[in-house]
Order: sequence, then structure tokens, then C-alpha cells
Amino acid sequence: MDESLELIVGLGNPGLEHRRARHNAGFWFVDLLAQRHGGEFRARRRLFGDVADITLEGRRIRLLKPMTYMNDSGRAVAAACAFYKIPSQSVLVAYDELDIPPGRAKLRFNGGPGGHNGVRSVAECVGRDFWRLRLGIGHPGPGQRERVIGYVLRRPTPDEQGAILDAVLAAADALEVFLDKGAERAKTQLHSRHLKDRTPQGTDPEGTEPQGNGSAP
Repeated sequence: MDESLELIVGLGNPGLEHRRARHNAGFWFVDLLAQRHGGEFRARRRLFGDVADITLEGRRIRLLKPMTYMNDSGRAVAAACAFYKIPSQSVLVAYDELDIPPGRAKLRFNGGPGGHNGVRSVAECVGRDFWRLRLGIGHPGPGQRERVIGYVLRRPTPDEQGAILDAVLAAADALEVFLDKGAERAKTQLHSRHLKDRTPQGTDPEGTEPQGNGSAP
């Protein structure tokens, strides 16, 4: 298992109509990294997405937001891996996860798509050996599978959005630990954090500036 990272991918859908949707949590994560570390997203047609360069813990890392729509995300990831000569083991893919509650995030290497079409597309194009950052968005409820598509494409409630963004911030902090002290330390920090008590906020809690299409709220 390779614990070096050279490419961080945020999954989401392009377009202003999707930027606040739960399904775009991966975009929110890479937007935050770009803001924190001085990156600026620019469209790269040959890579089918927007790309930014950052330096983190002394390492050059590229950030990618596929502009292919979620179900074809793997095309952009495969193009970036080929162009930059990055092995899949040095790729981290951040995405929304129905089976984790808002406010939680989990890091792991390898595994199945878990019903996520974007992750399935990436695995079909580059194989299953890549890092996954699963950002919890919660589930619409037992027996509500037919509501999942509408649920992920809608904006979360203010409390849910605040919790998701807390997890995005915690994951960005854990990423620095990952690069400095290794994956196990990062996982321990991220998985053992306590959820904050939240009260309804009537405004967006996100402090990042949107970059490109379909970015953070």
C-alpha cells in the first residue's frame, strides 16, 4: 500500500444547479484544499476537468474536479493519471457517502464502490487500488432507496450542511497528518473525532470561495 499522494480527486457534478447538492461534497473538499494552499482551478480539456496545483507538507499535489458528470468521473481520473504518470495507489478520491451520517468522514484504501456510481466509474478506469475519503451525507431513511437520487441531488438542511462542512475541514486537517505521519495516524485522528453540537444557522457556513463549476456553497 502506497502512502504517498500525488493526485486528489473531488467527485461532483458541474454547473451552478449542482454546486450546493449533497452529491458535490467531494468538490467542496478539493475547493477547501485549493483555498488553504494557494491553488487555483483551471479548465484542462484534455483531462476532462478542472485542475489545481498545491504544495502540501513539501509535496506537489494536483487537485482534480472531473467535469464529466458523476457517472463518467473515471474518464477524467484515468486521463490525469496517464498525463501526469501517477499510479492509482497515489490517488485519493473524495466523495459523498450515504451510509455515513453528516459530520463524519472515513479514510480507507481499496474496496468496492458501495453503490456510488462515481467511485464505480473510477474503479472501472484505473482499478480499485486507490485511497477513498468518504464524506458522510446521511441517508433519506429505511426503505427509501427510491428517494436516494433526489436526496443526493438536493441541498442539505442548514444543520446537515454545517455538519458536512465540519467533516470536510476535519478531513483537510487529517490529510496533513497523512502526509506527515502516515495513514494510520490520519485515520485515528479523523475517525475518533467528536461531532460538534450544532444549532440551525440560516446562512451557508462555508467560508471557501467557489472555484470553477459546481463548487462549494
